[in-house]
Amino acid sequence: MTVDRVVMVFAGVMILLSLSLGNWVSEYWFLLTAFVGLNLIQSAFTGFCPAAMFFKLLGVKPGRAFS
Repeated sequence: MTVDRVVMVFAGVMILLSLSLGNWVSEYWFLLTAFVGLNLIQSAFTGFCPAAMFFKLLGVKPGRAFS
């Protein structure tokens, strides 16, 4: 699995987790959903993604988007 796919899986899990927590715990968790969405948008335009950098440090092989 490449960094690109790991980042997409991580973003999806974070969105689903924050939506669940926002529904059952506190609506402030929806801010995490907004943060993940905004980060996905900015990384599409700039190519900079902190999660991709973290996964590269863990040894995940690079992909095309975040190389």
